Amino acid sequence: MTDHDADLSVDATCRTLVRSAQTAALATAERAKDAWPYASLVETACDHAGRPILLLSDLADHTKNFTVDPRVSLLFDGTAGLAAPLTGARATLQGRIERLGEDDAASRRRYLARHPGAAEYADFGDFNFYRVTPDRFHLVAGFGRIHWVDAADVLFDTTGTAALADHEHDIVDHMNDDHADAVDLYAAMLTPDAGAGWRMTGIDPEGVDLRREGRLLRLAFDGTVHDAESARAMLVRWVSAARNGKFPPDTAT
Repeated sequence: MTDHDADLSVDATCRTLVRSAQTAALATAERAKDAWPYASLVETACDHAGRPILLLSDLADHTKNFTVDPRVSLLFDGTAGLAAPLTGARATLQGRIERLGEDDAASRRRYLARHPGAAEYADFGDFNFYRVTPDRFHLVAGFGRIHWVDAADVLFDTTGTAALADHEHDIVDHMNDDHADAVDLYAAMLTPDAGAGWRMTGIDPEGVDLRREGRLLRLAFDGTVHDAESARAMLVRWVSAARNGKFPPDTAT
């Protein structure tokens, strides 16, 4: 493996942790003059570039903190289920948080599809959607595998993929309404005990996200999808491969 390939692997690992996460630890600086670090648990989604999306209350301490200082950290933990958690990958994102405008319907849809229970309070007057724009990442991918990575190297370049973003909502609805069996098939090929009732929550240029009863699965494409037509071709190929017992073994993260 070349140094360049290794760098790509590190970058992709950071982005995959963000894309796959259901929750993260949010760290802010307390607004008091001694500015103690303050950490809290938040639910997360992300946009097509891989920037985290959060839904937060104005009444929460973390919100009051970053209103004064918008610098935050998010810890994305990929160690769940490991016998030795410290051998697994985790990434700390350092960046700045900003409130999203009322017109950002795409971010709202992506978040609520991933966390449907949040729809009960998303429209409360004290709740708002936020995006974190990363500055850099700190990846620990096991003992001795430690890297600082610039955000520009981690975020996905969405140039040329606007058509996919524009049709994401339609694609997801179509798969869930008309091809629920295919969605269940993807999940079953990834994990034998998946069961039925999976729903697609999002599609981006690098893969799709599935959800069932609070459990998430991330399926990575073996290429880049740019629009609705290339997405359809990829999803059809997946179904054919799965039904023939040849579902790509490296598509799950």
